[in-house]
Amino acid sequence: MIIATDMPEVAKCAISQCAYNTDSNCHARAITIGHGDVPGCDTYFQNSKHTRSNRSAGVGACKVSACNHNEDFECCADSIDVGEQGGEVKCMTCTCH
Repeated sequence: MIIATDMPEVAKCAISQCAYNTDSNCHARAITIGHGDVPGCDTYFQNSKHTRSNRSAGVGACKVSACNHNEDFECCADSIDVGEQGGEVKCMTCTCH
């Protein structure tokens, strides 16, 4: 069974070493953002082998409760970008209040 839900799209991922990244696009089924106040991509993992999937990733959950796009632990942005900041893989769309 496949469950279809509306999720914000991962519009761009600049982390080329991630196993889900192919041509700056995330191809995980869904990603999870956040750990406490840090909007990191919890789905990221480095691997020399990359996914062969053609699907576009969505944001399944957001654990950064202070993010302006977080409603009931879900991301409500139209789309997000993932990139590197301070040596960490992060949601670059996250804005905290």
